Amino acid sequence: MPLPGTARQPEQAPLAGAWFASVAGRAILDSEDDIVRQAAAERPGQPWLRLMPVEGLEPVGERELPFHIADGAFHGPVRCALPLPFVSESIGTAVVQHVADGAVLPAALLEEIARVLVPGGRLWLLTLNPLAPYRMRWLRQGPSASEPVRWRRRLRTAGLEPEAVSQGVGPRWNSIPNASLQQGAGMRAAFLLRAEKRVVPLIPIRNRPLVRFNNGVPAA
Repeated sequence: MPLPGTARQPEQAPLAGAWFASVAGRAILDSEDDIVRQAAAERPGQPWLRLMPVEGLEPVGERELPFHIADGAFHGPVRCALPLPFVSESIGTAVVQHVADGAVLPAALLEEIARVLVPGGRLWLLTLNPLAPYRMRWLRQGPSASEPVRWRRRLRTAGLEPEAVSQGVGPRWNSIPNASLQQGAGMRAAFLLRAEKRVVPLIPIRNRPLVRFNNGVPAA
């Protein structure tokens, strides 16, 4: 079963991947290497998931489960579509690196990420910035982009709690990697938005009220 792509542009998935393999696209991916390494180190000892728009990116850290998009499916340790081939609450950290920028419907993907994350686990979402001058390099080339406020709504709908401020990363205009982070997406080509899986609180057991008989002796 193929991945759920965008109904607006059925041809978008292969084009999005092709663009990220270009010089302009790789400049963004190379800018994000430090972020991916930080995510990999967040929960040592637990498996972590990495979804990428193209193959050939350097493996990072231990217990990495790397998948890339190609031919309408995820390719990695196994070839699959959605739902992902993991039991619920089995992944400590998930890195979604531009997979939702045109290749897969965001809502379906985020629901799956929320399902496989352990309670308190975190999603590191890397996505294109629609306000960046760099957008002229991907315009009509396949990728799509949404502002941080829209991503926060999507994340909350999926059961994930996003951070209040995104972090801009990547080039501003020239196709040269720029790994420095800034508060807010600004004019950077991409931004990082992290979101945590909500922990469902335990419902406290209320003490049953004492029942008193006429003689005043309490009984449970």
